[in-house]
Amino acid sequence: MATSEAVVSPVRIGRLSIGALGILALALGALQSVVEPALPLLQRELEVSPAEGALIGNSLLITGAVVTPVAGKLGDRYGGKRVLVWLMAVVSAGGLLAGLAPNLPVLLLGQVLQGVMVGALPLSFILVRKHLPAGESQVAIGLVVALFTGGGMVGMLFAGPLAEGLSWHWMFALPTTAIIATTLVVTRLMPHDPPIQSDNRIDWPGVVLLSGTLLAFMLGLVTVTRDGGLPPLAVGAIAVVVAALASGWVAVERRAASPMVDLRMLARPAMWHACVLTFVITTSFGMVVFLLPQLFGVSADGYGFGAGTTEIGLFLLPGAIAGAVSDSVGGVAARRFGPRAVVVVGTVVTAATMIALASLHTEAWQLALAKVLTAFAAGVGTTALLAGTATSVETRDTGIATSLLVVTRVIGVALGAQVSGAVLAAGADPMTGRPTESAFATGFAIAGLVAALSLLVVRITKKEAQA
Repeated sequence: MATSEAVVSPVRIGRLSIGALGILALALGALQSVVEPALPLLQRELEVSPAEGALIGNSLLITGAVVTPVAGKLGDRYGGKRVLVWLMAVVSAGGLLAGLAPNLPVLLLGQVLQGVMVGALPLSFILVRKHLPAGESQVAIGLVVALFTGGGMVGMLFAGPLAEGLSWHWMFALPTTAIIATTLVVTRLMPHDPPIQSDNRIDWPGVVLLSGTLLAFMLGLVTVTRDGGLPPLAVGAIAVVVAALASGWVAVERRAASPMVDLRMLARPAMWHACVLTFVITTSFGMVVFLLPQLFGVSADGYGFGAGTTEIGLFLLPGAIAGAVSDSVGGVAARRFGPRAVVVVGTVVTAATMIALASLHTEAWQLALAKVLTAFAAGVGTTALLAGTATSVETRDTGIATSLLVVTRVIGVALGAQVSGAVLAAGADPMTGRPTESAFATGFAIAGLVAALSLLVVRITKKEAQA
């Protein structure tokens, strides 16, 4: 039939279509990244602590974790382009709301709506995977992820001048305008990918239970790591709720005629190995992402640098460039050396860098270099795992498989940021409320040890694969 031929024909997707998809990823990355260099400024203007400030970025990640697997599944079923356009409408609404936000609650609501942007990545992978051969798909996936990361570079570069020259509201308003315009271009240029025909309905009980599990986990994570934490009984109650929802989801998926996630796919060694490694890598990197701008922003009369939002963005810019380059390299490296080898090299670099930074953080260039090394290592490793997974599953499962890895990345980064915020809050000077230098050193050391866990995971999974 003509429809099935269109699905597999690479002619349907050309350079203009790939370019439009990449520019949209660039705009999304810019909107996502503006908070990182401006976080100290936002904390001052909104009068919140570092642990509470982590909520500004993590509110976006919470939505991303919940929406991404649903978006991937719907994209597999109804077509990646159709679902992508709807998600961009929600992102645009969130960006405009954040741009007009008069206070923290409204800003958080805007961030929550913007969080659906995370689901755009697996939808892009669906479009690429359906219209390109496997080998070219790995390279194209790396390119899309690289442009998303490159958007982070743009966001970091312009967040400071916009926040300090106009106001922090413009950091959200301008990227949102670019997203709206680019979405219109993608709608016109990107060919439709026909939905997969199926006699089975969407597994809505599975969708609800998985979303509930992720939401409970992310909200529990944010609550537990806030200032003062929670009583042990409350922490236990959260754990029970998450476990109950997860157990219910597994039970539903095992009985569903057309499950949201095929548990047989999830049980494949390549799939769950990739999830575990991605989680460890991104948890360590999430700590780096949060700690560095905080240290740059600490007053220069002590151990900090007293940098403003523009300066922090410039200090972090080389790391953003390294991250963009690493994501484009990750797909190629996975194809040539295999994801496992790429992860090992990246882990060694990250662990060594963080442990060194725990004692050497008196010069700005030391922090900037650490961001470059860790961003490159994390980007290469996670993209290699993502590209390898995308091409190891059936085409019809591309969206949900890559969504699970993207969600794992989101959860890892959120966990790292919240743990870092809790470490700084716990190590704050009782007189000034400012984190002590030893708190930052502790955070860097923990990040290095977490990264080193990847080596243990690689060794264990390698033995299991050989067995």
